Amino acid sequence: MLCLAPLCLAASCVKGMAGEGLRWRLFAAYGAEQMCPAMLSRGVPLSLTPNGTTVGRFFPSSCSHEVNNSARTVVLHFGGTGYAWTAVAGRVGFSANTSVEYAMDWKAGKRRTTYVWGRLARVIAGPTFQIGGIENKAVDWAARETPLGEIANTFGQQIGVGQLAQGFTVIHHPRRGDDFSLGILYPPQVPFRPFDTTVGRRLAYTNETTEVHVQQVDFVGPFAVVKADQALFIRVRPVSGPNVEAFVFEQTSADPWREGLQLGAELAPPPTTPLASFPIPAGPEQRHRIKVQPGRYYVVIDNSTKIGTVSPPWNPLSSLGANAATVAIAVELGDERESF
Repeated sequence: MLCLAPLCLAASCVKGMAGEGLRWRLFAAYGAEQMCPAMLSRGVPLSLTPNGTTVGRFFPSSCSHEVNNSARTVVLHFGGTGYAWTAVAGRVGFSANTSVEYAMDWKAGKRRTTYVWGRLARVIAGPTFQIGGIENKAVDWAARETPLGEIANTFGQQIGVGQLAQGFTVIHHPRRGDDFSLGILYPPQVPFRPFDTTVGRRLAYTNETTEVHVQQVDFVGPFAVVKADQALFIRVRPVSGPNVEAFVFEQTSADPWREGLQLGAELAPPPTTPLASFPIPAGPEQRHRIKVQPGRYYVVIDNSTKIGTVSPPWNPLSSLGANAATVAIAVELGDERESF
C-alpha cells in the first residue's frame, strides 16, 4: 500500500542517530506524499486474520492526506469498492469510505531495510460500508428489505475497524521494493509469504495465498509495467481444491467487468480476449514470464465453468463453500531478459 522509498536515503544518512523529532520531520517531508499514490496503485487483499488467506479485495479509488506536525500524525481519507466471498451469499460487492489518523514512525534495519509503522491514533469518520450487490438473490433481498441489511453493514464496519485498528508495517528494501502487512512488526520480523522473492533483481508486487470460491473469479492487481523491456514474472502453486485457470487482462478492459460483478451482475465471459492464459493444475510450482507493453494489468484467477477451458467438478455442496480453490501466487516486475 505504501511506497516510501525516499526514507531509505534519509535512513542511510542518520541510521542510529535519528531522534524521534528528526524521524518525524524526515517522514513528513519525504514519506507522507507517497501514501496516497501508493494506496491508489493496486487492490488491497482482505483476510479475516492477519496475513491469512485472501477472501476478497478492496480497490481504493479516492485518497487524500493531512499532516499534523504538532501531533506527529497523518490523517488518511480514502474510499473505494471491492468484493468478498461467503459460503451462503456468494460474491458480495461493497463500497467503503473512512478517515483514519495514524501515528507514523520508522527505523532503519539491517541490510538497508527500513521499517515504517502506522499505529492507529483514532478513526475520525466511518468506515461507512454499503452493499453494492449480493450474488445470492434471496440473501440480496433480505439484506436490502429486512434488518439483515443493518446487520450486514454493521458486520462490514466491524471488519473495517478491526483491520484498521491493527495498524500497519511497511518494510522497504531499495532493491526488492515494499512489503506491506497489517499489524506491527519489528526488525527482523517479516510477514509470512508463500514464495521466496529475494532472489534476482525483480520488484515484488504481491506474494499471497488466495481462496477463490466456485463460480468466482479473483482480480489480483492491478500491476504496472513501466518500461518496454519489462515483463511480469508470475509464480503460482495450487494449495487445495480443484484445478483453476489464470488470465492476464489490461486494467482498462477488466475494470468494467469487475465493477459489474461487484454490483451483482452474473458471472459471464470477459468483454475482451485475455492477453495470456495458463491452467493451474495440481502439482508443483509453475513459473510464467508474461511480456506485455507498458500499462497496468490484472492476473485473474478463475474457478468457474463460465470462462476458459478448466472447470471445477460438480459438487452438491458448492453453494455451502465446497470446491473452493486455494492458490499461492506471487507477481514480480523485472527485465524481460532476466532468468526465471
